[in-house]
Order: sequence, then structure tokens, then C-alpha cells
Amino acid sequence: MPNLPSAFLPLLLLCKFVAPVTFRHHRYDDLVRTLYKVHNQCPDITRLYHIGRSVKGRYLYVLEFSDHPGTHEALEPEVKYVGNMHGNEVLGRELLLQLSEFLCEEFRNRNQRILRLIQDTRIHILPSMNPDGYEVAAAQGPNTSGYLVGRNNANGVDLNRNFPDLNTYFYYNQKYGGPNHHLPLPDNWKSQVEPETRAVIQWIRSLNFVLSANMHGGAVVANYPYDKSLEHRFRGPHRSSSSPTPDDELFQTLAKVYSYAHGWMHQGWNCGDYFPDGITNGASWYSLSKGMQDFNYLHTNCFEITLELSCNKFPPQEELQREWLGNREALIQFLEQVHQGIKGMVLDENCNNLTGAVISVTGINHDVTSGERGDYFRLLLPGTYSVTAKAPGYDPKTMTVTVGPAGPTRVDFQLKRSTSGRAQGSRAKQSRIHRKKDLATKRHRGPA
Repeated sequence: MPNLPSAFLPLLLLCKFVAPVTFRHHRYDDLVRTLYKVHNQCPDITRLYHIGRSVKGRYLYVLEFSDHPGTHEALEPEVKYVGNMHGNEVLGRELLLQLSEFLCEEFRNRNQRILRLIQDTRIHILPSMNPDGYEVAAAQGPNTSGYLVGRNNANGVDLNRNFPDLNTYFYYNQKYGGPNHHLPLPDNWKSQVEPETRAVIQWIRSLNFVLSANMHGGAVVANYPYDKSLEHRFRGPHRSSSSPTPDDELFQTLAKVYSYAHGWMHQGWNCGDYFPDGITNGASWYSLSKGMQDFNYLHTNCFEITLELSCNKFPPQEELQREWLGNREALIQFLEQVHQGIKGMVLDENCNNLTGAVISVTGINHDVTSGERGDYFRLLLPGTYSVTAKAPGYDPKTMTVTVGPAGPTRVDFQLKRSTSGRAQGSRAKQSRIHRKKDLATKRHRGPA
């Protein structure tokens, strides 16, 4: 025991002297140092990992906050923030670094709201999806007028026009019939996308994300899907028609949560444009094909919105503190929205987890699926719903559920194997027995 104080001395010194994130722009090396610094301050609730590399080999780092970093706990939802997808739109990158420092510091200060958030939520923060583009934008200096310099990745590709186009398939299925969720990817999708896009796709397929926001600049508005309209009219003097998802009311509410918690987004008049309540349907603003937020909704269980955070894509350093104060509460409130609707376990008769079970809500043409642990999460507004769980080989089960405003309603499903499933299983078992008997007979007789 006398060696205990000296063993902890380096950690105590590190926690004591590590300074908070400063209000300045962070180049790639600074960003990496800052993420490691936050991790060293709060090693018990953070994990630093990367999901891949950029074209020029820079790691795409993610900082995770959880009471059990690196582990998905059943019934604990996964949520993510993605910044700097366009390299020259940098405010989101700096806000996410500030948020990381804030979560760590407030956890250490025993802030009950932050303690509860980290204990009940697994949070993933990707400050920069396009580090190569950022370095190009940052290198041009504060007084140049290259509005689009650094927007694309090192191959000159706009990453928010680079995801597989699943909207076309969904609009077709909506008209002629077909799946309304987890739409499949083309067989050659990996060869059609950039390294950064591929890394993000593999990331969001590996974790059962429930809620997400990606951060941009050039406007101040919370943008919700769909981004691509049926007629796919590009931005011009006349806006496209709205293209709502089956969860349109929910998406509008999520966008308003951020907008009204923000210092001025909800006022509507920003950057010479007007958006009522500070929100907009993406396609109503301008149609965008192959975007990330539509891809999240159509291919995974994740509900994502896009946050346009500043008129100036690369705001001066002296504006960063004001922007942080204007976004801080909104960033926290949005994370808290993952705790609404319903969640639960899908099990079989023997209490084994059922992965990939489909959860349907009557009247909303968009389903979600259970994860590897058998848990599911379905964001819903307060109300009464008819919810059905189904899985191949099992009888579906429907329950009436009332969702309140105070938190998610726990709804578990235990599915019974269907009669036809039992018969098929019995026939398969008998077939296996007969094959074993035939093989034993041949072995006994020896070669012909």
C-alpha cells in the first residue's frame, strides 16, 4: 500500500495540468493531440479509436463516451456526431472538440445531467470526416476568398454526394411494393465510393446507431430527410417540393429540439435566408443525391439530421467561443433525444436473443431491426401505437404501446416458433438422422 500514491501520481498530475480545449482552430496534429488529451483526462469513460484512413492516410479518429467504453450494453442506445464532412466547413469540427472536453470535465465535476447521459448512452464523436480537405482549407489563410477550397476530399470528390443512392430504390418500392428499410447496397459499392465514405459506411453498419447528426456550414438551419426529392431538382431560384420520410413529424421534432435549444437558429432569419422555426426538409431547400443522412435512414436503424451551423464556413477564431455558447445546450439536448419512443428485447421461447427481428409500427412505413444482442430501439413521439415484432420462422406478435414524454417505454417481445417452422425443423432433423444412418450403413458394409 505505501506504493499506491506514487503509482497514481502521473495520472493525478496529468488530470491536474491538462488545460481545457482552447477556442482556436485545430490542424490535424492538434486535433489528434486534443483527442488523446481528453481520453487521458477521462480514461474510464472514453475510448479513442479510428474507423479508417483518408485518401492521404490520415486516420479518421472517433472518441467514444460510455460508462463501459468499447462495449455495447443491451438496451443502451448508440448515438453519433460527425463533423467536417466538407473540409472547408469547420465549425462542427471545433464544436465537437469542445463538446468532448465539456463531457469529460462535467463528468469529473459530477454534473448529474452529464453523469446520467454517459451512463445511459454510448456516444461516438467523429470530429473530422475529411481531414485532407480541412488541411487544404486551413492552409489558404483567413483573408482569402476561396469559398470552395478544401470542400472535397483529396480526390476532388464531395463526400456528401458519394453514398450509394438508395432513395431511388425506396421511391420505386413505395410505388410498386418492396422493403421500406435496410435497403441493400449494390454488389460493387466499395469500388464506387471514396475511402472516407467507405470507412463511415462500414462504421455505421458495425454499430446499431439510433440517432445521429452531421455538421456543415454556410447556413444556420437544422435540415432533415429526405434530401433527395422525387423529381430531384437542384438548388435554384425556386425551391424543390418537400420530400418527407414516413417519420416526418418525428424528424421535424428532432430538428426543432436543436433549433430551439440553439442561441439563434430558431429565429429563422440567418445568412440572408429564412427558415420557419430554423428547420427545413432537405429536398424542400434543394435536392441532393447520394447524401449521408438519407443513406443512414434507408440502410440502417439510424435517424440522422444535418446541422448547418454558421454563415461563414471557416469562421474567424475570435467567433468560436460565441458559437460554442450558442450550440452547447443544443448539442446536449439532441443527444438526450435518443431516449424517447420504445425499446426492448426480442427473444425466442427459450429466451435466446433474436438478431435481425423486424419491428413495425402501424401507420409508419419504416421498420427497424433488433441488433446482435437482441435489443431494439424505435424513436417515436408521445402517443399510442400498434407495434409488431416478427422474425423468419416465428409467429409475429403485436402489442399496443403508449409512449410518454418522460423517456422510452420498455416493450419486450417473446416470439414463438411458427407451426410451419416447427414442421420444417422437424423434417430437417429427420433428414439429418436418415443421412447419418445411411452413412453409418455404408461404413459398416465397407467399399463396394
